[in-house]
Amino acid sequence: MPKTYKYDFCITGGGPAGCAAAYIAAKSGLKCALIEKNNYLGGLMTGGLVIPVMKSVDSKLNRDFYFKLISAAKKYDAQIEYFDGNNGWFNPSVLKIVLDSLMKEAGVDVFFEMTPVLVKKNSDKVKKIKFSTNILSLYIEAKYYLDSTGDSKIFKLLNEKFYDKKSKKQPASLRFIMENVNIDKLKNFLLKIDSNFDVTNYAYINNELHLTSACTWDDKGWNLKFLFDKALKEGNLLPFDTSYFQIFTVAGSKSSIAFNCPRLRDFDPDNPLDYSNSIIEARASIFRIAAFMKKYFEGFENASISQIADLTGIRESNKIIAKKQFTKADILNADIPENPVLEADYPIDIHSNEKNSSTLLEIGKYYLDFNSLISKNYTNLFAAGRNLGADSYAQSALRIQSCCMSMGEAVANHVVSIINNC
Repeated sequence: MPKTYKYDFCITGGGPAGCAAAYIAAKSGLKCALIEKNNYLGGLMTGGLVIPVMKSVDSKLNRDFYFKLISAAKKYDAQIEYFDGNNGWFNPSVLKIVLDSLMKEAGVDVFFEMTPVLVKKNSDKVKKIKFSTNILSLYIEAKYYLDSTGDSKIFKLLNEKFYDKKSKKQPASLRFIMENVNIDKLKNFLLKIDSNFDVTNYAYINNELHLTSACTWDDKGWNLKFLFDKALKEGNLLPFDTSYFQIFTVAGSKSSIAFNCPRLRDFDPDNPLDYSNSIIEARASIFRIAAFMKKYFEGFENASISQIADLTGIRESNKIIAKKQFTKADILNADIPENPVLEADYPIDIHSNEKNSSTLLEIGKYYLDFNSLISKNYTNLFAAGRNLGADSYAQSALRIQSCCMSMGEAVANHVVSIINNC
């Protein structure tokens, strides 16, 4: 018979939302279990190489964990603040160590390499969850549960329906990093080609040169596009390789460039083999893009691939049906709910694998309603992260990592309040 462990709060999924929830709840005195399928925390921030954190409005609403993460990462030389005020430029590898230290500081029990396999319920409450590893199984029984798995694994095991399940989802990406790049030479090369500071820009931070640049196959007058067209003509890239290209330097690494590309082609979500083949094709694309950089971009002459993401960069997956479904109208109306989770102004950002079909709609401030994190059918089950209760438009704005951390923190504060007032 599997052993049962008892906790106040059980969080499944150790990405940005889960780490924030676990840290805040444990720091507030709750006994917390944080369950993670991998052998590290951070989710797409670390294993997916999704850096930097996208910039949003400077708010203090449910941002304690985010500010704590910044201060902790700074001590490990794993964080910088870019010239635009974005302080979420992290080193994804070192961030794994930073998150370990924060969970230890808070007293969180972290269980690695465990996945949920069974949920036991009683009416409108989750009673306990069975988790499995390669060598054993165990139950965790808690007063409250958070599903921060991104794909809503706990809700799946409960056979819950999902919002807009059949709709076409945003394309995923498979990120990578190249090292031994001459950043100064690359900067000079880029600036000779691209004078649009909104696209290609740089800054010296702590005596370190940092930069970013981008190009897509959309018809938006990208100054780097002629290089991609030349590579296509010469047979060094395939057309889909050019669909999306974005690069960033990496905090604490003076010769690394992180790539927000390539995208995965559209795949059949009901065909796991087709999904797997799309990942294989993306890795082949990484090899072509890396060779393209060495041949066409000054500064990459001695560069090589140093990391390929362990996790596929999923932008959109199963969104729960919540007590209130947060929608595009809520984003645009910008009403302040009775219990706001976060304040943000990140745009509605919907990627597409079809040329000239992506959406980037700049908007003002908006506020997420806490009811969009509460299960419609279970009183002690919440969701936080990209699987929140929202439509595709609202989710595309709220899926960024800083928002996910605020969601996790909001759930933790709610649970702490309930338990302390019992």
